[in-house]
Amino acid sequence: MSSALTGIRVIDLTNNQAGPSCAQMLAWLGADVIKVEEPGKGDIARTSLSDRPDCDSLFFLTFNANKRSLTLNLKDPRGKEVFRKLLKTGDVLLENFGPGVLDRLGFSDEILKALNPRLVYASIKGFGTYGPYSGYKSYEPIAQAMGGSMSVTGFPDNPPKVTLACIGDSGTGMHCTIGILAALMQRHTSGEGQRVEVSMQDAVLNLVRVSLRDHQRLGKVVERSGNQLGMVPATTYRCHPGGPNDYVFILAQQQMWYPLLRAIGREDLIGDPRYDTAGARLKHLAEVNALIEAWTSRKPKHQVMKILAEAGVPCGACQDTGEILNDPHLRARDMIVEVEHPVRGRYITAGNPIKLSASPTDITTAPLLGQHCVEILAELGYGEAEMAALREEGVI
Repeated sequence: MSSALTGIRVIDLTNNQAGPSCAQMLAWLGADVIKVEEPGKGDIARTSLSDRPDCDSLFFLTFNANKRSLTLNLKDPRGKEVFRKLLKTGDVLLENFGPGVLDRLGFSDEILKALNPRLVYASIKGFGTYGPYSGYKSYEPIAQAMGGSMSVTGFPDNPPKVTLACIGDSGTGMHCTIGILAALMQRHTSGEGQRVEVSMQDAVLNLVRVSLRDHQRLGKVVERSGNQLGMVPATTYRCHPGGPNDYVFILAQQQMWYPLLRAIGREDLIGDPRYDTAGARLKHLAEVNALIEAWTSRKPKHQVMKILAEAGVPCGACQDTGEILNDPHLRARDMIVEVEHPVRGRYITAGNPIKLSASPTDITTAPLLGQHCVEILAELGYGEAEMAALREEGVI
């Protein structure tokens, strides 16, 4: 079956998470993603946080599904020649090297454009290629700190807090995916590729826009408020039996207040002026939260969610990672899937969150290091003898 990006070739030079998550999304949407890796080593994520010494880490498998792997020594003149041939067949080049690395390898913007004027050249950097911080290195928590996320996350009496939802890495990768798709669309009319650049700090800032609005609206620095949003009820409530994740998040707007009271058996409070408006409930925040938790604390979180959902009140159980892996809704939507790895065997991974009716995604395992060298080099016109020589001399 033809997919949305069938016919698009992406040359993926990235490591770790931000770049690989971008390339994986393009692969899930149907692009032919060729992951170019250093012979004998590959993406550092293959061995980082490894849970088994005999195969690639689950971290690597999580961000490199549906790709092909080509090992190539880009410092060797013959490796550079293979890479030039590959670039001529590509639609997108994606990299997350430090500033100037590709230039030093002999692949500047000018040379890339001369090799393939239609190439979309996408870069992911911690702070971008220009601006006062452009030479600084970054990781996920650095991006969250510099993008403003940490300052508004956590409880007021505690330090700024990192969220383990990877908004700096995977968040940047998704922003870069959008940029690449836009550049490919513009190429239909212009006939030419262009540079796409996304910095991790920029991506995090984009996700913190509501807090920036609040700063301007209130005229002061936005303070951490834990799980309590600026309305009541809108926070987490403890559930039975009181484990570390036995909570629900309930958010009820004004029109949902009476249905909520009926659901929790407190019809006696309908029309009570202490709680009848959003402003009144905010003044009695502790009382409102206490009366709701008196009900939730006697029931399991998924039962609370079901009762409130049936009453039309938004409520979500705070699911732990084990519950997520076994969530029947996520499995029904192919968001938790099982795939087969030639060394590891079957393992569970996350599916594609973007659902296209005409081209559903079939999740396949991440490639072994250099698994597709012969296949890709043959596509570039190399014969068996040439491939054997390149392999013998460590070029591939």
